[in-house]
Amino acid sequence: MNFSSTKAVISGGASGLGAGVAKAIVDAGGQVALLDINEEQGNAYAAELGTNASFFKTDISKDEQVTASIEKASNHMGGINTAIGCAGVLGNGRILSKKGPMPGDFFQKVVDINLVGSFLLTREAAKHMQQNEPNEQGERGVIIHTASIAAFEGQFGQIAYSATKAGLVGMILPAAREFARDGIRAMAIAPGIFETPMMEGVSDDIRQSLYDSVPFPSRFGTPDEFALTVRHIVENPMLNGSVIRLDGACRLQ
Repeated sequence: MNFSSTKAVISGGASGLGAGVAKAIVDAGGQVALLDINEEQGNAYAAELGTNASFFKTDISKDEQVTASIEKASNHMGGINTAIGCAGVLGNGRILSKKGPMPGDFFQKVVDINLVGSFLLTREAAKHMQQNEPNEQGERGVIIHTASIAAFEGQFGQIAYSATKAGLVGMILPAAREFARDGIRAMAIAPGIFETPMMEGVSDDIRQSLYDSVPFPSRFGTPDEFALTVRHIVENPMLNGSVIRLDGACRLQ
């Protein structure tokens, strides 16, 4: 697909990786609908991006909200041909800690946002993409989710986060196979350590140790680099049903 003709819904689009993707799409001439729980930040960022951006307050874990927001986004943009899932929470914690066992509802919340939310975005976006006229290659749309290298090498204290990201990775191939008949692709990107709001509170010492864990380039990735990968997936129709590691050869220990 042509990146400049993108009509994208982006969960978690008001900050971090989602915001970086949104800017890249708008700069290329496409349209974006930002789905985010943070209303003030979402409205401000949509205004900053200009007339090709809109915002719809959405709790990505709530079925009815996702359905309603994507319907509004489709009406606003005149359709949807791209969905990018960037909403997520870390949910750090031990199963058994000094504070006691991890509450089941804490684990469930991480699952609801990271995994169920990804499913809801996939379902609703694909439903709208099915209505698109196929391009010359028979393509109607592409769905791109944000996984993590923690899906493969989860660290101490990442039980909930790693479980949800591994579950997300497991969704991609079945989704790609199911939607193949409709000309809709499904992909995921598994970032390593990236410069996002989640990393803003990291101390200088920890930041340097994280830099050192990345063979090359020995630094955090940037939202712009994530957006470049999204663009390549959108434009390369052979990318389907798989996960791209974007991590500078980092392997979590």
